[in-house]
Amino acid sequence: MRIEQVPAYELVLTQDIPDIHSKGYLLKHKKSGARVMLLENDDDNKVFNIAFRTPPADSTGVAHILEHSVLCGSQKYPLKDPFVELVKGSLNTFLNAMTYPDKTMYPVASCNEQDFKNLMHVYLDAVFFPNIYEKEEIFRQEGWHYELEEEDGPLKLNGVVYNEMKGAFSSPEDVLEREIFNSLFPDTPYGVESGGDPKHIPELKYSDFLSFHSRYYHPANSYIYLYGDMDMEERLNWLDKEYLSQYDKIPVPSEIPLQKPFEKVRELEMEYSITESEPEEENSYLSYNVVVGDSLDVETCTAFEVLDYTLLSAPGAPLKQALLDAGIGKDIMGSYEDGIYQPFFSIVAKNANPQDKEKFVSLIQTTLKEIAENGVDQKAIAAGINYMEFRFREADFSSFPKGLMYGIDVFDSWLYDDSKPFDHVMRLAVFEKLKEKANTGYFEELIEKYLLTNTHASIVVVNPKRGLAVQEDRELEEKLAAYKASLSQEEIQRLVEDTRHLKAYQDEPETEEALRTIPLLKRSDIGKEAAKLYNTEKKVGDTLVLHHNLYTNGIGYLDLLFDLKQVPEHLIPYLGILKSVLGYVDTAHYKYGELFNEINARSGGITFGIQVFGDAQDNSRTIHVMGVRAKALYQDIPFVFGMIKEIIGTSCFDDEKRLYEILAKMKSRLQMSLAAAGHSTAVMRALSYFSENSNFQEKIAGIEFYKFIDEIEKKFQERKEELISSLKELMLYVFRPENLVVSYTADDKGYEELEKQVEKLKEKLYTCAVEMGEEKPKFTVRNEGFKTSGQVQYVAAAGNFKEAGYTYTGALRILKVMLSYEYLWMNIRVKGGAYGCMSSFRRNGDGFLVSYRDPNLTKTLEVFKKTGDFIRSFEADEREMTKYIIGTISETDTPLTPSAKGSMSLNAWFSNITEEDLQKERREILEAQPEDIRSLAGIVDAMMEQNRICVIGSEEKLEQEKKVFGEVRHLL
Repeated sequence: MRIEQVPAYELVLTQDIPDIHSKGYLLKHKKSGARVMLLENDDDNKVFNIAFRTPPADSTGVAHILEHSVLCGSQKYPLKDPFVELVKGSLNTFLNAMTYPDKTMYPVASCNEQDFKNLMHVYLDAVFFPNIYEKEEIFRQEGWHYELEEEDGPLKLNGVVYNEMKGAFSSPEDVLEREIFNSLFPDTPYGVESGGDPKHIPELKYSDFLSFHSRYYHPANSYIYLYGDMDMEERLNWLDKEYLSQYDKIPVPSEIPLQKPFEKVRELEMEYSITESEPEEENSYLSYNVVVGDSLDVETCTAFEVLDYTLLSAPGAPLKQALLDAGIGKDIMGSYEDGIYQPFFSIVAKNANPQDKEKFVSLIQTTLKEIAENGVDQKAIAAGINYMEFRFREADFSSFPKGLMYGIDVFDSWLYDDSKPFDHVMRLAVFEKLKEKANTGYFEELIEKYLLTNTHASIVVVNPKRGLAVQEDRELEEKLAAYKASLSQEEIQRLVEDTRHLKAYQDEPETEEALRTIPLLKRSDIGKEAAKLYNTEKKVGDTLVLHHNLYTNGIGYLDLLFDLKQVPEHLIPYLGILKSVLGYVDTAHYKYGELFNEINARSGGITFGIQVFGDAQDNSRTIHVMGVRAKALYQDIPFVFGMIKEIIGTSCFDDEKRLYEILAKMKSRLQMSLAAAGHSTAVMRALSYFSENSNFQEKIAGIEFYKFIDEIEKKFQERKEELISSLKELMLYVFRPENLVVSYTADDKGYEELEKQVEKLKEKLYTCAVEMGEEKPKFTVRNEGFKTSGQVQYVAAAGNFKEAGYTYTGALRILKVMLSYEYLWMNIRVKGGAYGCMSSFRRNGDGFLVSYRDPNLTKTLEVFKKTGDFIRSFEADEREMTKYIIGTISETDTPLTPSAKGSMSLNAWFSNITEEDLQKERREILEAQPEDIRSLAGIVDAMMEQNRICVIGSEEKLEQEKKVFGEVRHLL
């Protein structure tokens, strides 16, 4: 980048950043005052982000509602939802917006240069020139509005953010996290809820919403970020010409103040809602929370990530173990919360009793004092540093572009100090410093300074209260009824008219002129070639090895997959426990805490899990495997195999106390995930009524598994011997040489050592005789409703189209995009007020439609049932069809890391998918015409006619609409 080529900017700072293979530049736009960061490198997955410092003054959620609303049309792109049009018709690798407690971000990414430019244009116009000033309907739809469909009907509240936050406020963990946050920073923007408290969202006035935008969405308050391989001068000059030059620099007071430290620890008690079936005893959350410096001190921040691992997160970590041993809570959680100006360290006891609060705090202090005096475990420190350094160097963020993640990381310093923009992406020297300081008393001093003598802390207790959500719902109904009763006839008529007007606005089709403002690539811009598979089949004796020959920068990615076909039906639920026990109990040569640290000190970790594969060609054939996944530098692969042999060959299941700790933690985490990810829970349950794969997953990870775990945990003394013997028996069924397939992602150099290690491993596997597994499961369509203490629903309808005689086609991938961002989006999100909606159609015939944080239930099911009618009436010209095709290809062409390419190739092999299949699917997508979409109506009709539904939702709503279910019961 040459500064003389961009005269509208002044160069503030340049920095070589070898840690992330980039050259960094910090610029200031002279006229507008906009801050601009460039990270120049050879990554073709280009990222743009524009962010604003947006400190909220109250809990009305104004920053969050604005984040939704600016993407609902702008000056140059006057559609109602250009965001959705982009999702449908862009090759983006990331497209979203995020509200944080002190900032709002609008990031996009794409590997296609023209697409990247298009995305930048639409997003910049959205943030600077949104239609919110002309269209109050946007605020009402995305934020909140009164809904009155007829004069004598009930008055309701609705809105996308309103319902999203009702869902978020339904989770006790979210309640706790929010109260911790607010308790530590009562005098700063962190003391209110940036996402919006449903009790306060209806207090937000349209005029205040607009003034928030005019105050903070100015270039002088902006942070603009460009990352990757692009013509930086061209982009900067374009940015100046099209947007920034239209503004003059103004003062925007948006600095985040530091909270003045407390003179004494604050204490706070709150309540969260549980259903009638959940216990009040041993169901509280105790938390101890301490503010740790500020995020400009990167060394301290990194050191506390290591201390979090060492003291609390790792199995057997001393602080966690002390609390468990004392019987304070059945699950000890905690975290080092960064991403804000003043990070904090939290210790949380879940499933605890409120009367143990003093004991909880005292034990934390006593344990930390002992550690500070006697020294932190050096092996644990080394393991924590290595684990974090390994992840930083690897830069594998799954499907998220690494440039996006770096662009989020830089804000940990840049937002609070313009002179420190790159500190959080320059970490390698920090890791080296911490290694040098590890045994000098440095970590012990941090414990003393921040965790023992620091009074900027809070003790937050959250207690359960039966029926609290129902009570709040009724209070809201009464409040709305009273408000309605206070209105004149004219005011009531105006509310009815406003409701009709909003629905008419939502129903009004986009004009052709508006649609054509959204830039669109051509079909010729899309590559014709499908993804390549990297499966070279080799043999070690009679064991298949799949070598995924890829350059991995010296890291080997290993998967050992053990077929579970021999496991008897009665042992299947125990597989869900076994995967969580292996690596977390003692072995012949290590205590479980030592084992974990030993592994993390020399590798990127070893994990056990269960994978399920459906055959793409034969939906009656399924494969279930126990997977052992590990990653390490090539030279440490023999060490990894040695540790796997240690775990498989010598794990001890006889420690009853340890087994109970693992069970209690599993139960606790399932309680959180089943309700919080209610859409996934409902989909898995609905699919389990007929799908062998999902039925299996349900038994090892779903509602069925939770019931199984709950029963064992409650009757542990009666069931412990059966549990121990079942786990031992399972080892003999699973870890056998004839069950093994090896998957390894590395180049030829990395592969050199592998076959010898596989041979040695096979010698340690079990060969004693076992009986073959029993018959396949019997299916029952239950159509269940599961009651929770939440205030929103997750509504799922599922089916199998191959059962009805249909076949899979690539056009179904287009249909998924169409439904998710057209029919379901319009009817469930825009009109219904739900936060989200999804669909899927799998190669084995399994498919589903599902809503997320949905205020409705039967209305949503009605929308699902009419999906086929929408498909049958589908019409599209060449431009519209091209848009859907591009959006579909965008989902299939996500750039993959070497590890992900190896995993994709492995999945294809097990699922009986060839490169020819992938090429055929791509051709079906690229050549699709409207009639190909219309022909899919029968597929969705057949799935809906099979009438397989499951809903996770509020106690009151499910009782009101129980007639649609075969059975209604409590989730927990």
